[in-house]
This record gives sequence, structure tokens and C-alpha cells, in this order.
Amino acid sequence: MMSTNKGKDVAEGSSSASAAAAADQQQLKQAQPAQLSRYESQKRRDWNTFGQYLRNQRPPVALSQSNSNHVLDFLRYLDQFGKTKVHLQGCVFFGQPEPPGPCTCPLRQAWGSLDALIGRLRAAYEENGGLPETNPFASGAIRVYLREVRDSQAKARGIPYKKKKKKRNLLKANLDHNPNFTMHQS
Repeated sequence: MMSTNKGKDVAEGSSSASAAAAADQQQLKQAQPAQLSRYESQKRRDWNTFGQYLRNQRPPVALSQSNSNHVLDFLRYLDQFGKTKVHLQGCVFFGQPEPPGPCTCPLRQAWGSLDALIGRLRAAYEENGGLPETNPFASGAIRVYLREVRDSQAKARGIPYKKKKKKRNLLKANLDHNPNFTMHQS
């Protein structure tokens, strides 16, 4: 009879120990916020950087008062930290994808980096209570600026920009050209 109780005590002890460990784990999860994805971390960092940029303006600008001109100024400000050589029209290496030597042309932010940044800031604006119709990151002026940066960088490197085809279009092309093509081929 004693051995039965002892087994029962061990069993109860282990289940209560498991319950206590589970409760501790739950408290840890609540105390520590969930790990953010790389995208979410970058979006938060970009949003904070833009907010800091506005606060450093003279006079400071509230996020709610920011407009596309502030965004354009921010993008131009970021150019000083760029790592992409963009040859000027008068440079002997203008239009050469792989120049044979160094030059004094400026380093700029790459178009792809700016495009991704605007996408993250556009999402962050709305996640932080901004209305889609007042989103300064979604304005036509920003799209025009990004298009001009893309085109000028492509010319400076001598590499034309080619828009990537979407998978949906490729699938449609396969269906159009191959009537026997099905989604479930093995």
C-alpha cells in the first residue's frame, strides 16, 4: 500500500512540477514580446528614423503634419549614407556597367533600397493610425521621384531597368502556349 502512495506522490509531483514549469514559461512569454520578423524590425527602425528626422528639423515637424515634401527631403538626406556609385553625365565612366577605374562621382542610396524603404514606411504610416488617403509615402510625387532615381541610376550604369514578370503572367503564358499544361502535373 505504501508503494502505491509513493508512486502516486511521484506522479502528482511530476505533474505539478510540469504545471509549474508551464506556468513559468507562460509568464516568460508574456514578459518578453514576441520576436519580430526581420521585415517588422526594419519597418519599426525605419519609422523611428523618419520620426527622428522630423524632430531634428528646425522647427520640428510632427508626424501628423508631415507631407510628401518632408519625405522627399528625407530621401535626399539619406543619399549621403549611400554606397552605390552613380556616375554623373560628364564622367568618362557614365553608362559603363563596370568602370575600369575610380572616379569622383557621388555615392547614393540605390533605387531598390529607397523603393523598399518607401514600402515599409507606407505600411508603418497606416499601422500607426494614418489614413491611406493622407499617406505622404503613397503620394504621386514620391512615385515620380523613385522613377527618376531608377531611370537615372540605370543610365549611369548603362544597364536598363527591366521590370520583373509576375508569376501569374508566366502561368497564363504557359496556359496560352501549351493547352495540355495543368497545375497538377507531376
